[in-house]
Amino acid sequence: MTEPVIVRFAPSPTGYLHIGGARTAIFNYLYARKTGGKFILRIEDTDLERSTEKAIDGILDGLKWLGLDWDEGPNFQSNSIDAHRETADRLLKSGHAYKCFCTKEELDAKREKAREQKKTYQYDRMCRHLSPEEIGEKEAAGIPFTIRFRVPEGAGAVRFNDVVYGPIKKQYADLDDFVIVRSNGQPLYVLSNAVDDMRDGITHVIRGQDGLANTPKQVLIYLALNVPIPRFAHMSLTLDPRKAKISKRRHGEAVAIHFYRERGFLPWALVNFLVLLGWSPGDSREYFTKPELIQAFSLEGISKTNSVFNIRKDDPRFFTDPKAINTNAHYLRTLPVQEILPAVREQLEKTGLWDPAWEKEDARWFSNTVDLIRARFHTTVDFVELGRAYFSDRFPTDSKALEKNILKHDVLKKWLPEMAHRISEIPDFTRPSIESVLEEVLKEMGVKPGVLMNAVRTAVTGQPKGPEFFDFLLAIGQREVVRRLRQAAQWFKNV
Repeated sequence: MTEPVIVRFAPSPTGYLHIGGARTAIFNYLYARKTGGKFILRIEDTDLERSTEKAIDGILDGLKWLGLDWDEGPNFQSNSIDAHRETADRLLKSGHAYKCFCTKEELDAKREKAREQKKTYQYDRMCRHLSPEEIGEKEAAGIPFTIRFRVPEGAGAVRFNDVVYGPIKKQYADLDDFVIVRSNGQPLYVLSNAVDDMRDGITHVIRGQDGLANTPKQVLIYLALNVPIPRFAHMSLTLDPRKAKISKRRHGEAVAIHFYRERGFLPWALVNFLVLLGWSPGDSREYFTKPELIQAFSLEGISKTNSVFNIRKDDPRFFTDPKAINTNAHYLRTLPVQEILPAVREQLEKTGLWDPAWEKEDARWFSNTVDLIRARFHTTVDFVELGRAYFSDRFPTDSKALEKNILKHDVLKKWLPEMAHRISEIPDFTRPSIESVLEEVLKEMGVKPGVLMNAVRTAVTGQPKGPEFFDFLLAIGQREVVRRLRQAAQWFKNV
């Protein structure tokens, strides 16, 4: 019988959830769902000086927003420090670890000497062979000590098979006797992470390539404790346009998940985009429903090649990869409209444009209007900016459209108010009745249809483009169309 898959996402709460961490969470989530396994959320909060409640809340909110529901947790690593220390004591008693009394100053001096000699520094194992009596004397003298793992000596090597990178071998001679507990009693990540994975029964460790350096050390810990070794799958990194690793420090909030939520991204669109950074379904598909992506996902589809996230500082509106924008636009325009209404409402509420009536008595109008205007939009922010005229009587007018479609045509001084007057007298505001008025006015004006229709569109919506002519008039409503057309005549007074 095949053992159940158990995976985990284990972020450090020292900052917001960024795209690299989110991608790791997505891969773990998809693999758990694909295999019917368990997805555990663990918060590795043992860096007490840098871990914050705000960062923890940000990670949880980000995962929930992305739709990555976990099966267990959040488990907090800080609650397991005693178990980490007990494991270190077990390794001491079994001879797989030893106490090191070398001071920081002594070690720094040795590093500096190696640097001056242009050699790679490696701990000289000064304390590895201390006798029990020597250890007792140093402890009695109150000399602080770290605990180091005793790497096997000789010509052997640590070996493991990575799902992505294949067989990995690290010679014992190339490994330090690495520290697993600091002199203040604080266990290090290399130990704590492995101990928690053992406790949780993690079967597959899916993490970034930057974790590969720790893996030989953790394999040694597993072997020393005589426990099963999980399968490892190290994901290729996500780089910026300069091929540098994406980082919070260098790139700021432009790589934060909340940055994309605030700028109108749909959660599934961001998931879809991020999963294709370093993974392929094996065919040309670019867009997936959640069931389709779960079905298609496999660890073997993870690429060895680093991906590039194109942060565009020259684009103040989007500030991000054009592919991400295009993916979001696809879902914004094609998802069932009911699925995007909450995200649109969130933007309208944030900008003070939301009307509670749209939730109840005008719910159908709100849904139909969102469906009508979304075809040209890229993010939900566009509903507030480009589509503001549909939700408010205060909206900006595109200056170029105003000049081209209205001010350059003197004939409109008379006919925009006249158009308003005739629309106001329509007893039944329907498409046929509007068409009839339009035909009458065009005949009397003697201009091409585009002149009047473009002027009306600009006056009523502030935009040069948008939905089909009669549809946008019906969406905005007779009274407001009339008011805006009359108000448009004021523009000529300032010319």
